[in-house]
Order: sequence, then C-alpha cells, then structure tokens
Amino acid sequence: MQYDNYITECFYAVAYKLQDWAKATGMTYNEINIIVYYLIVPLTWTILFDIGLRLPIATPILLLLWLCIWLGKRKHFRAWCDVAFNISVRFLLSFKRVGWNYEKSSVIICVVVPIIIYVLLILWAIVS
Repeated sequence: MQYDNYITECFYAVAYKLQDWAKATGMTYNEINIIVYYLIVPLTWTILFDIGLRLPIATPILLLLWLCIWLGKRKHFRAWCDVAFNISVRFLLSFKRVGWNYEKSSVIICVVVPIIIYVLLILWAIVS
C-alpha cells in the first residue's frame, strides 16, 4: 500500500535526522530524541500558547521543570534519557492493539499530532 510507504519514509527521515543531530552534538540518539520531543517541541508549543494567552505562564513553567530535571539528573542525564526513551517506545508499541506498528504509531504520534497542534496553536495565536 502506498500509504505505508509514506509512513516508512517519514519514519526513517525523522530517525536519520535525529541520528545526524546526535552525531553532530556528541549525544546519543535517545538523548536527542528526548530533548526534541520532551523539551524543544513542547517549548515551542508553550511559546505559541503564551503568545495566544498574551501572558508568559506555560513557558516559564516548562523551563523550570526542565531546569529541575537537569539539576537533578545532570550526572545521569544519559541514563535518564534512556529510561524516558524506553517508556516512549513502550507507549508507541501499545498502539499495536489498534493495528499500528511501531513506525506508524511513531509517525502519527510524533509527527502528525504535533503538526496538528502547531496549526491549532498558530491559528489561536493569530486570532487572539
């Protein structure tokens, strides 16, 4: 099915880009994955949310949370990222119940859903 080819291509495009960033920064794939999907993407969402709200609330809270994580886990950040990544993998694998394989659930949850959230937040920030 052509649809499945797009899913696979998207999955590997994202995975290879994350691997490139890991190599470029000297971090592991798991670290980059967690930083992108647990810090950078949510941070951009909170910024858009705060713009729409016209009040910086969500962004400072997220940054404070990440500061606490960093201070608490800085000596073991790589191991913490490995645990968080493995939890994420188990979550994505749980979608097998609805017929999604790992690639499909990754693309839907980590690419399609964030794009939808970006569109909604951008529209809300513009309208507000």
